[in-house]
Amino acid sequence: MIVCESSTAVVILSYNSIAWHKLFLPKIIEQSASGYDVIVVDHASPDNTSEFIQHEFPSVKLICLTENHGFAWGYAQALKQIQAEYYVLLSSDFEVTDNWFPPLLQAMQQYPSLAACQPKIRFWKDRPYFEYAGAAGGFMDKWGYMFCRGRIFSTLEQDHHQYDNDIEVFWASGGCLMVNAQKYHEVGGLDADLYAHMEEIDLCWRLKNAGYRIGAIGGSTVFHVGGSIISYGSPQKTYYNFRNNLVLLLKNEKASRLFWLIPLRLVLDGVACLPFLLKGDVKNIWAVAKAHFHFYGSFGKWFKKRKAAQQLIKNRNTTGIHPHSIVAQYFIKGLKTFDKINADTTTLS
Repeated sequence: MIVCESSTAVVILSYNSIAWHKLFLPKIIEQSASGYDVIVVDHASPDNTSEFIQHEFPSVKLICLTENHGFAWGYAQALKQIQAEYYVLLSSDFEVTDNWFPPLLQAMQQYPSLAACQPKIRFWKDRPYFEYAGAAGGFMDKWGYMFCRGRIFSTLEQDHHQYDNDIEVFWASGGCLMVNAQKYHEVGGLDADLYAHMEEIDLCWRLKNAGYRIGAIGGSTVFHVGGSIISYGSPQKTYYNFRNNLVLLLKNEKASRLFWLIPLRLVLDGVACLPFLLKGDVKNIWAVAKAHFHFYGSFGKWFKKRKAAQQLIKNRNTTGIHPHSIVAQYFIKGLKTFDKINADTTTLS
């Protein structure tokens, strides 16, 4: 068990990430003076990550996992071994900035009902733009599709400080996620069976169902390379996004909606394949079909998880659920940016 000296553990899951550590760890360590311990989790990497960290960054605490069963499993295992008041789950391909951490800590301390939060996440390779995985805070539409302030489907906005306010959202990005450790464990932590993608949305939804809030903190900014493990647009990413989206709906949605929502998603996910069809992208079309086959093929396993998740519900917090179809607004009405879709936002107070 690692007992942190600071209130917060910044936990970096690392798989073959030495190149990213060379680029980004010095700044992360420099900024740790603002109040956090740095912990690198070697996720059974074959590239001698452990030896590299011990030699080059001796102040960093190290956890070595001997197996690798996906992003969600790695973090789930590591966080059982860390004692801290707060965790920050930080992917290895993130660049932090000056003063990135204090606004997050201040928000967590100022708002007792806040279970988790994220900073603004911008694209490392094209720095004025928000980045796909989280942007300026996550929302969900009425059919269960996810989008962000600053990113709707493949459309990325530039950061013109339009999202510098602190608001409540439905989900916060797992790439840079600050979470109250006690609340994290209270709702069961990350679901290792999700492997990768949307595991943080599932966690946030369970936290929301327990009555807690999720925040997007505009005073903090980080940069994300993105797609360094599973590349954007790849069939593997498409598969996990579609399968896990169905899983988290089954686990967390009201029963009265599930009876018609899951069948409806068969139709809507077919519509979502039209861009792949127009491009002749057979691999991604098959990835969507495979996601549905595997979801229904393992329905019993996922339904057991629903039973466990439903027992944790105290007071459903639905802030951040968009009452319209983001698919229709984006693809039919041509509303490509967050300011156009008439989404409600709630300021943290």
